[in-house]
Amino acid sequence: MIPSGGPRFAHKNCAPSANTRLSQINGEPIDVLGNFAKYLLIGLAVLYALDWGVFEVRHARGGGMASVSVEQYLQTPLKGQKAEYDYLGTADQICSRTLFPQYAASQWNSPCWWVQRHKAQWQ
Repeated sequence: MIPSGGPRFAHKNCAPSANTRLSQINGEPIDVLGNFAKYLLIGLAVLYALDWGVFEVRHARGGGMASVSVEQYLQTPLKGQKAEYDYLGTADQICSRTLFPQYAASQWNSPCWWVQRHKAQWQ
C-alpha cells in the first residue's frame, strides 16, 4: 500500500526529480529535430557535391549548359508612387542543366528547370 503522500524511496538519489522528468519529455523532440536537421544538411551537401561533379563532367564535354528564351520587362518609377512597365522583348538566358545553381563562365547560372518556370525577368 502506498502512503497518501506518494511513494517513498529509501534514498533521495533514487527518486526521479521533476526536472529529470521534464527534460525526458521535452528533450526527446528537440533531439529528434536536431538529428533530422543534421542529417538533412549532410544529405543536401552530398547531393550538391554530386550535382557539381556531374555538371563539371558535362561542362568539360560541352553539354552542361543550355539556353532558354525569356521575356524581359523594365519597371520605371514615376511621380506619385506610380510605375511604368515596358516590355523589352525576348532574350536567350544561359542556364546550367543541374539541380542547383552552378558557377560557370565567370557567373552564377540558374538551373534550366528554374528558368523555364520563371520566364518573365524584371529589371
